[in-house]
Amino acid sequence: MDQDAAVDVIVIGAGPAGENVAGRCADAGLAVTIVERELVGGECSYWGCIPSKTLIRPGEVLAAARRVPGAAAAVTGSLDAAAAFARRDSLVGGFSDDSQVPWLTDKGVRLVRGTGRLTGRPRHVEVTAADGARRVLTASRAVVVATGSRATVPPIPGLVDADPWDNRSATAATSVPRRLVVLGGGAVGAELAQAFRRLGSAEVTVVEGSPRLLAREEEFAGEEVRAAFEADGIAVRLGTRAVEVHRSRDDAAAPRGLVTVTLAGPAGPKSAGDTVVADEVLVAVGRTPATGDLGLAAIGLPPGKFIDVDDRLLAVGVSDGWLYAVGDVCGRALLTHMGKYQAWIVADVITGRRDAAGEPARDVADHLGVPRVTFTDPQVSAVGLTERAAREAGLPVRAVSVATSGVAGASVRGEGITGTSKIVVDESRRVLVGATFTGPDTQEMVHAATVAIVGAVPVERLWHAVPSFPTVSEVWLRLLEEYGL
Repeated sequence: MDQDAAVDVIVIGAGPAGENVAGRCADAGLAVTIVERELVGGECSYWGCIPSKTLIRPGEVLAAARRVPGAAAAVTGSLDAAAAFARRDSLVGGFSDDSQVPWLTDKGVRLVRGTGRLTGRPRHVEVTAADGARRVLTASRAVVVATGSRATVPPIPGLVDADPWDNRSATAATSVPRRLVVLGGGAVGAELAQAFRRLGSAEVTVVEGSPRLLAREEEFAGEEVRAAFEADGIAVRLGTRAVEVHRSRDDAAAPRGLVTVTLAGPAGPKSAGDTVVADEVLVAVGRTPATGDLGLAAIGLPPGKFIDVDDRLLAVGVSDGWLYAVGDVCGRALLTHMGKYQAWIVADVITGRRDAAGEPARDVADHLGVPRVTFTDPQVSAVGLTERAAREAGLPVRAVSVATSGVAGASVRGEGITGTSKIVVDESRRVLVGATFTGPDTQEMVHAATVAIVGAVPVERLWHAVPSFPTVSEVWLRLLEEYGL
């Protein structure tokens, strides 16, 4: 086993969160080593956000064109799935990180390929390379865990043996399955279900155990997405769960065999129509932290669990304050942009950077406003708390809603524009604590709400933030009018 000289900071995981910690620490003059067992750029770059949104985009563009008189007539034929996959391959660099590594090395960050594992000694990390060679790295200041998460595979009989798709299989697909069953109606499941339906799957079925899709968002969001899915020809089975999965291997017309999914609804597993047959089954029921082989037990933390952190992203329960966790692995907000934000916080904590008021860095956004977008059609763009969550937190809130289509900017985008815009106001402080926008391209609406929430802008002051005409952002005026200003 090779023993390496100490550096200031060791980062385990070179996804968006890890590489931003490394880069920001290096910019501050620290010696940084980053350990990565797969590809620099991580899940989001190769199997998550980038490829999924690339596969979603062709169908999104055609749907938008069909809503515009004069353009709709030009939309003929079907999508070119092969071209969509080729575009995906281009944006993920052919699943090579050659174009991403220079960002680290140009900052002076040392990249070590292999699997990092905590040894039990403070600030010591053992790295095992692909050829089995091992070395121990030592940090003088801190170790940051940024190993991300992986798709959760529930213990459904037969599911593992059926070799199901997860987000990686789906976003790396090279062909479109004729029939697809999606287990899970959250953001990942909803996005990929609609993407493959529009890319050419003849049958897509979404199975969701909750009473609605996107169960963590405002109730109207899931209902509007369900209606759009059914208009697209996607079957939505709510209040339903898979209880058994079987893949037959003897169908010559299906190279991987056919999958039969047995479903159970409120009436139990033996109700009529309780099976769905497909070419592929996609599991999208949640994420599990990638901490099972990280060596957490050696430092007194439970393996395979999220790493509990404080507002400095410092691991709770680890003495001497040397271990930090950022991104999905800390479980606060499993979103790429939040992982990058946490990375900046951690780097500033480690380097001792302070804000303009002289205050030390700490996590704020996780408590005030986590923005999120589900890239379905209609899009669901939200930040902060839903009305239900705010009330459950004991806040004295008032919520108002208007139609996203009720402004001139929506009309000029085409016909059949639908959606809802809603704000949740803390009446005791007269500030926003949540906002949700549904409709086409609402992702560009949510940042204004994020600024309002994090900045605690009084609603009376928001009245003076004048939106341009004719834009969909005029919905802000309608919301404030509905509120009574």
